[in-house]
Amino acid sequence: MLNGASTHTIKVAVTGAAGRMGQTVCAAVESADDLELVGCADPVLGVTLAEVLPLAQVVVDFTQPDTALANALACVQAGVHVVIGTTGFDVEPLRAAHTLEGLPQANVLVAPNFAIGAVLMMRFAAEAAKHMEKAEIIELHHDQKLDAPSGTAALTAQLMAQASGGAEPSIHSVRLPGLVAHQEVILGALGQTLTIRHDSIDRESFMPGVLLAVRKVGTLAQSPTIGLEKVLFP
Repeated sequence: MLNGASTHTIKVAVTGAAGRMGQTVCAAVESADDLELVGCADPVLGVTLAEVLPLAQVVVDFTQPDTALANALACVQAGVHVVIGTTGFDVEPLRAAHTLEGLPQANVLVAPNFAIGAVLMMRFAAEAAKHMEKAEIIELHHDQKLDAPSGTAALTAQLMAQASGGAEPSIHSVRLPGLVAHQEVILGALGQTLTIRHDSIDRESFMPGVLLAVRKVGTLAQSPTIGLEKVLFP
């Protein structure tokens, strides 16, 4: 049985809890009837992951690429599922850890974007790529985002290439204050263009996807699973 297992609520801890996304996740978990916030870890708060891990069934990680992997490995080794919103790190060590004998079963879900509209945008772009000659991707984010291109843009390009059988579209990255998370896929063919765009204008847009991931991560057949679409469209 997972740490703190309950038949009524899922016990959730959040790492990176003092950040803007972390604070929003904490509030969303607290407002959900079937979830219980049992820990908030962040250096700013003076609370470590090790302190909250024994309390949790699921950890939600919104930290930095250089710490997300270590956090996720600690969760897997403790038998705690983990939902990761951080991108820009290698997930292969998580795949190896999941198959190690002697470890309790725990799943990892990594989502480049938790906005359900963004997942639909990627799905529509992949479908359009089958029928349009060329495409390019423009992704725009706040100036504090560390990785470029974004995980969403990279995954979009990968999905479009898989769908079309061609090369991945070029990606253009913009980092400016005042932005949250935006992406535009522009496709062109003879005499026409098609633009598919998604805008997150508030971090609240990610919360339905985060909560869905928390509820579904324990049921995953494969770990790590990359992309919220795997639970939206199983």
